[in-house]
Parts: sequence; C-alpha cells; structure tokens
Amino acid sequence: MLKIRLNTLAAVSRHSLINCSIALLLGIGGVLPADAAEVPGLYSAEVLIDEDAKNPRDDAYRAALSEVLGKVSGAELAADFAVIEQLFPEPDAYVTQFRPGEEDTLWVSFDGDAIERVLRNNGQLVWGNDRPLTLVWLAVDWGRGDREIIAAGDPERSQRESRSIDRDRLLRERLLDIAARRGLPIAFPLLDTTDLQSVTFSDIWGGFDDRILSASERYNVNSILVGRVRASSSQRNRWSYFFGSETGSWTGEPETVISQIADMLAAELAVGGNAPVEIVGLNVSGVGTVDAYGAVQKMLNEVSLIERIRISQVQGDTVSYEVEVRGGAARLRRALRFTSLLEQEDNGFGDPGGNNSLEFFYNP
Repeated sequence: MLKIRLNTLAAVSRHSLINCSIALLLGIGGVLPADAAEVPGLYSAEVLIDEDAKNPRDDAYRAALSEVLGKVSGAELAADFAVIEQLFPEPDAYVTQFRPGEEDTLWVSFDGDAIERVLRNNGQLVWGNDRPLTLVWLAVDWGRGDREIIAAGDPERSQRESRSIDRDRLLRERLLDIAARRGLPIAFPLLDTTDLQSVTFSDIWGGFDDRILSASERYNVNSILVGRVRASSSQRNRWSYFFGSETGSWTGEPETVISQIADMLAAELAVGGNAPVEIVGLNVSGVGTVDAYGAVQKMLNEVSLIERIRISQVQGDTVSYEVEVRGGAARLRRALRFTSLLEQEDNGFGDPGGNNSLEFFYNP
C-alpha cells in the first residue's frame, strides 16, 4: 500500500503535489487560529519599591502596570494615571507573579490576556506581538581618535583594552534596557568579517546609508536604526531610522529616540479595541513548495491583527486566504510590511465575495 502511494506521488507534478499537501492540511483543520509570537517581557516590568510608602507593594504594582501599558498601548495611556485607575482599579487582580529584584526593586508579571481584554473592551489601542526587529548600527566617537562600532558581543581583546570592552558593553546594555522597557525588539550586528568588509566607522559616521542598508540584508530585518554618538562632546547625537520604504531622523539621547520609534510603530501597528473585524482577501503568490507554505502560514499566525484564517483556493503557486482581521485591509497591509511578503498590484484574483483584496508575493 505504501509503495503504491509513493509511486503515485512521484508521478504528480510539483504544483499538484503542493496543492495536495495543502489540501491535506485543510482537511486536518479547515480554519487556522492566528497565534502571535510572544515578545519576551511584554507583560512584565521591574520597578523601584519604596518600603517607606503606606502600601509599597500596591504602589509598585501600579508603577509596573503603567510601564506595561506603555509597551502594549503606548506612552499616552501610560502617562494618564486617571484613565489607568478607571480601567484597572485593582492592579493586583492582574498580577500573576512577582519577586524582589536588585537594589530595592520588584519584578512583576501580569496576565496579558486579561489586560488586553480590558483595553479592547474599552476602545484603547493594543499593540500586539507583531513587532519588527530593529537592527542597530551604532558608531561611537569616544574622543582622542578612539572610535568604535558597537557589536552584538564583546570581541577578544588584551587586558589593556578591557576598558574599551566595558564601556561598549554598558552602552549596548543601556540601549537594550531602554528598548525592553518600551517593548521594542532590537539587535546589534555581529561585526564579523562579513560586516567589517561591508561597513566601516566612516560609512556610519558619514551617512553612507546605502552601504549600511546593504550590509543589513543578511540579518533579515525591516527596521534599521543608525546612531552616531560623540561621547565627550556637547554636539547632539544623530540618528537615522529606516523601516519599509520610510525614513526618519532625530537628534538626542537614546532614551528619547527609542521612545519616539516605539510610539511611531505603535501608531502604525496598534489597533483600537473598537476597530471592527473585517474579512479581507489575501492572495500570496510565490508559494512554490510545502516549506514555503508552512513559512507563510507561520508568518500570518504571528500577525496579532488576524483573528482567523481560512484558505479559500490554491492555484499554481498562489494561495488565497480569507482573513478575519481587526482594522481591515489597511491595517493588515501595514503589518505585512514587516514580513517576508512583498506587496503587488491587486489583480482581483480570488477576491472572496467582493471584499477588499491584498496581493503579496512570498520573498524569503
């Protein structure tokens, strides 16, 4: 029986085999739930605890909840203590874990699903787990001709050069901590041989962005932050930011810039709780293998705007989906910019029931 089945499959064309495999998956589960990938620490925070306060733990819970809301909904809500008190009159009811931290701090973890329900039910913005990873190229002029690019790890150096390693590490950890507090995933380049052959300190400092963007392609990111910091100078730090086809520029300290980027992305990707759920037609071409189908499915599952997905048609290397998405086609289009899908012209193929249809091409 097994031999007959293998012989039969061997005679099927490549696209037919893909269609059969997808059809088998559909038979196992016709409607696929969209489970987003979790951003580590999104619903937890570590805050100072004042042991001299009347209710130190309750105060710490409120401070931690405010920090979490800044990551999940945005800086505006996080700063509006009156609204937070109205939405969450008893923050301790949402605490799932807590433990003492270092230097008079308390680490607190909250029930993310419960917090998200409260926000959605009250029409507040919710920024889900579909967050672009930002690659940070940071050039630092330490003075007296000492210039470096901050790497993901610490290089092998002599004891005499350990001071340089320490200050680089402290600056890297400073940015990582700031980004974690805003729920913004960031990473630094490896600065291995491949990177060093492509990008120099002068390229970053001089604004040769094309070289930086080209060197970033190996990291498969859509969001790139380029910083130029003069450590011992009154001159303001300069930053350039690239995401999709859009760019931005700022001056100032890392705390300010990271917060501005987080607010900008939240405005792009967060959706109000009262946003209607609409059915959108999504056609993805370039799905030439079963592995490609699985990769596309995984990508869509990680888009938090998507409530449910149903495959409506498979034709050649194009898979057509009916997608229940909060916020409609415009919001879905923005979210998909941070995946390995490239938007194409809408040709109307597979548009379910005349609803809005998006056309994308899988580009691993």
